[in-house]
Formats: sequence, C-alpha cells, structure tokens
Amino acid sequence: MRLTAEFWVQAYLARLRLADIPAFVVAHGDDTAGAVLVKLNTLDGQAVVYQRSFDLMTGARKWVVLAEGEEVEVDATLTRQRSFDTDVWVIEVEDRQGRHLLDEPGLSD
Repeated sequence: MRLTAEFWVQAYLARLRLADIPAFVVAHGDDTAGAVLVKLNTLDGQAVVYQRSFDLMTGARKWVVLAEGEEVEVDATLTRQRSFDTDVWVIEVEDRQGRHLLDEPGLSD
C-alpha cells in the first residue's frame, strides 16, 4: 500500500518545518496519486527541481534532478511540466544552504 500524495506532502512539509526550512505548496496536485516535484530555491538566483524516479533494474525509488540552473529557467521547466501533467504537486523549498531533506530516511525512498 502506497501513501497518498497529499499525505506525503504534508509529512514532508512538517519535516521541513522541524528543521526551520521554509517551504510551501506552489501547485496542489491530485490528492491520491499526483506526482511530486520539489524545487529548491537557494535564494541566489539559482534553483534545482527534483522528481521521484523509479529504477527499473533495482526497483528502487530515488530523487533525481529534473532541472537546475537559473531560477527563471527552472520555473519555465516547471510551467512546461504542469502544462501536460495537471495532477502534479510542486513544493518550493527556500534554503540558502541548499537543504531539502530528500536524502533523509523516509523521504529518500
């Protein structure tokens, strides 16, 4: 049984709050099965977007970079993604140190 997208997003936002990392929902996707994209904004004009990927060889799930670079270009990528997947969630994390917690247990897999 898989967690719903909404449950995962709420748990992720709670973990970020506990670490004093500001984050907010930019796009509310499908509550049950929407994909989740995480934009890390380092507040210096740069950003990275992570998406969850499934490795067919190992069966493992992991976070991979979808786009990175100038924030304007990253935002354009997000706009394109949302244009063909209206069920996608977009979470924006703002942290000058580049922390996103996606590599921590419970979030990394």
